[in-house]
Amino acid sequence: MAQAQAEPRARKAAAKAGPLDAIALLKADHRTVEDWFAQFEKTRSDAKKLNLAQKICDALTVHTMIEEEVFYPACRAEEVEDDILDEAYVEHDGAKKLIAEIKAGKPGDEYFDAKVKVLSEMIKHHVHEEEMRDGLFAQARRADLDMKELGARLQARKTALMSKMKR
Repeated sequence: MAQAQAEPRARKAAAKAGPLDAIALLKADHRTVEDWFAQFEKTRSDAKKLNLAQKICDALTVHTMIEEEVFYPACRAEEVEDDILDEAYVEHDGAKKLIAEIKAGKPGDEYFDAKVKVLSEMIKHHVHEEEMRDGLFAQARRADLDMKELGARLQARKTALMSKMKR
């Protein structure tokens, strides 16, 4: 219950502070999903596994969309290496396939837990590629993109996508 109350308070505090910069927003998404993957690994409850898998899949679906629609094109227009962006798109494609399989299944199905584990490993690799010292995020910062403006665009798109998912 305390965690459920802390989440809205954290969102309200962030809203008062103004828009996050793009990279801070994307990294916050990474940390959230990493936490959910860790919770999935620890639980034995099928109901909790199903809930966590759904949250992970929904969050990653929105995250990949905002990166592909907003962040990656902004990076491509600047001085970010094409190879890094191309790899990011391919990694997203692989994740989307697993997400679809996980969403179509349920705990107890053959390979359900294995699919969530493999998705976790894929996402860890992807996050590492984006966050490493000379990775995508470092190159985006050097490209002198307006990270606050880009963050506001990412947040607006994320909010719109999340509201569509809740319908």
